[in-house]
Amino acid sequence: MRKKIPREFGLMILISLLIFIFIVIGYSENAKAGSYDGKDLALAILVNESTLVSSSYTDADASGHRQGIVLSSLGTMLPRHGSNFTLLSSGVAGYVPVTTDEENPGDERGSWFAGGKKGYPRDEATLTLILDVPPFMHYLYYDIQFFSAEAPEYIGTQYNDKITVTVDSPSQGVTTYVIDVNSGDFVLWSNDIPGSGFNIFAQSGYPGGVDIVDTTLRIPGADAGATALVTREHPVSPYEQITVTFNMKDSGDNLFDSAAFIDNLMFSGYAIPNITARKTVQDLNGEPTEAGDNIRYIVTITNIGDADQGNNPGNEFEDIIPYNTTYLGDSITATSGIINYIEEENKIIWNGGVPAMSSVALTFDVTVNTSVINGTIISNQGVVYWDSNENGINDATELTDDPTTTELDHDPTNITVISFEPPSTVTEYFSDDSAGGKATQSYFGRNWFETNEGSLGSIFEVVSSYHYSTSKAFKTKIRSSGGTLYWNYSLSELDSDMIWWEVWFACGNSSEPSNLQLDFKNIYGSTIAIIKFEYIQAGIQSPTDWVLELYYWDPTTGWNRLYSDYTGGYLFNGWYKLRLERNGESFIDYSLNKSGIGMVDFKIGNQLGSPFENLARVEWTNSRNPIVCPMFFWDEHKLGLTTT
Repeated sequence: MRKKIPREFGLMILISLLIFIFIVIGYSENAKAGSYDGKDLALAILVNESTLVSSSYTDADASGHRQGIVLSSLGTMLPRHGSNFTLLSSGVAGYVPVTTDEENPGDERGSWFAGGKKGYPRDEATLTLILDVPPFMHYLYYDIQFFSAEAPEYIGTQYNDKITVTVDSPSQGVTTYVIDVNSGDFVLWSNDIPGSGFNIFAQSGYPGGVDIVDTTLRIPGADAGATALVTREHPVSPYEQITVTFNMKDSGDNLFDSAAFIDNLMFSGYAIPNITARKTVQDLNGEPTEAGDNIRYIVTITNIGDADQGNNPGNEFEDIIPYNTTYLGDSITATSGIINYIEEENKIIWNGGVPAMSSVALTFDVTVNTSVINGTIISNQGVVYWDSNENGINDATELTDDPTTTELDHDPTNITVISFEPPSTVTEYFSDDSAGGKATQSYFGRNWFETNEGSLGSIFEVVSSYHYSTSKAFKTKIRSSGGTLYWNYSLSELDSDMIWWEVWFACGNSSEPSNLQLDFKNIYGSTIAIIKFEYIQAGIQSPTDWVLELYYWDPTTGWNRLYSDYTGGYLFNGWYKLRLERNGESFIDYSLNKSGIGMVDFKIGNQLGSPFENLARVEWTNSRNPIVCPMFFWDEHKLGLTTT
């Protein structure tokens, strides 16, 4: 007799089976999360990719390995070899800028992936490489730099994030190099590492504890730090297979993020020079740099050798003040040794020793001369003099990174400083804008013009279908139901004010009443000028017998018309240029040009209640709501400027 299985018992088996499948699937997914081969991270740092046998990467981020990233640049970080480098982080790697409450590196309330703010396990990322040592190679080298939001306030505490590099050589044993918050190697602070994600400042100006931070430069207030970029070595032997491990780990909490730049992993058959030098530049007045700005040079001199470099006869560092700049008095600083400015030679000198496995940081400020013109490149390079054979004589030299090298050389100081001189004219051709979207225009990185986007019932966008002399134009079809639309101006970004305003436009006849009004407003919301396009029924070909007239407003005489060369002075199909220009303190000149003809009308109008200056926007409106709304196209929009 076959046994019957109770229904309840069968359901229990089914439920147990589903739970088992769920657990197995869940376990499998968790096993995959945070772990993959890491080959892209490995190849980004290897000088000789053929030495790679295998690699692996794990981190605490269950949703996608965000603690490790390959980058081509990040602020002051640039590749030391090839086109990429690797960044490992205890938070999300490689995102800037940083502000409080965003999950980015350097943030004091940043990402944590495991255990919560102060729980276990700590956030951790590990990159492991198995490498074959080529013939005749006896050393492994790499470049590394450590950044942390735990500095400066948590130096000397249990909150001690670290990057640990371990090299396991069968012949030489296990060697380890550690950089942590308590190592004493921090020589750079927030203001020295712009764009790195750790250029954060306490809004209170006094870092301590968990602060509200942003990227606004404050002195004091720097709330993160970094070591110098250093090169480290490990002994190996030819033909063996070694294991290299980079381990980035939170200590004490998961709240404050740290990160490590890693690149230029290479083998060598001999010891490399003991002294390396690096220079970065920063505009203290903010980018872009313009005439009169103060810029700061930061030089780090690092001894990667095992022997101390002494303070020998002669200078250990010399740097001539860059051409087109002037030294800013009393701006020199040095973390050790003696630094001076020699006025008669216009150069910075430094004398001092650099202990083994340590760094010294030097800074000096210069002012960009007011006489420099747009496009001026300010470059600079210093020289370190050092003792290569420990005989007390500086017989070797090391150049700081050369800012005049090409981008392909990946020099950290390949920063061209462009002096800014307010332009006499600026132009919006619309050609660099995307069809179907709004228009924007900048000059040397300064945004001076932006339109808003069209609303329901109106079209207000860049188009490529019809234009004057360029590849695109700006199209308007405005109804009263679409409300007010805007061309916005930020001329203060150019340190300039408006002298004249002009634009080429095209239009045609219409089949019903319509109009278009342009109100020129200043930064205070007051009206500078008013232009009106009005359709009237005066044509001879129905249904498009509504033709266009052009007017300007005069506070004394009211609406005044500008005439074309056509019969009746109407604006028929074709391209026209409208120009408004300041005429002394009391008048405005209005001119109308026609393509292929030249000027067809010119009038002088009385100044409105507000002066012809401080242009902030042009407001576009239509008092009617036509079914078939007439189209206007606008191109080659220019402004004449004067320096404020």
